[in-house]
Amino acid sequence: MSTLKEILTRRPLAATIRLTVPAGGARPAPPVGPALGQYRLNLMAFCKDFNARTQKYKPDTPMAVTITAYKDNTFEFIVKSPSVTWYLKKAAGIESGSSRPSHVIASSITLKHVYEIAKIKQSDPYCQYMSLESISKSIIGTANSMGIKVVKDLD
Repeated sequence: MSTLKEILTRRPLAATIRLTVPAGGARPAPPVGPALGQYRLNLMAFCKDFNARTQKYKPDTPMAVTITAYKDNTFEFIVKSPSVTWYLKKAAGIESGSSRPSHVIASSITLKHVYEIAKIKQSDPYCQYMSLESISKSIIGTANSMGIKVVKDLD
């Protein structure tokens, strides 16, 4: 429950914007420019902050970002790590998953790949309290739905 002081000091919300932007590649051009411009947010401040936060990732890694815009033209944003499907495609070395999952196998990965992806995803705000085992099970389920077979070791 919020206290009265917290309720009175809250800033009125204008919008919540969700974007997928390449790491280190935020520019005031589309898709970032029009999305932030319609709420009169400072484009260059967002681009500089986003590029600074994502410099540890390889360029062109798709990063999910959630921007909270306030009515006083200020903003906050949360950067999430790339999606599990992107990591699975990179680990398997494929462009897209199988068109017929569980009938046609697109590729295969090892449990070590799954474990490494789970360790990266554990740093996400939504997964930080989940065990590594439960994150790994979720990743294996995603891999199966993409037509990627998970094996103990590659032969």
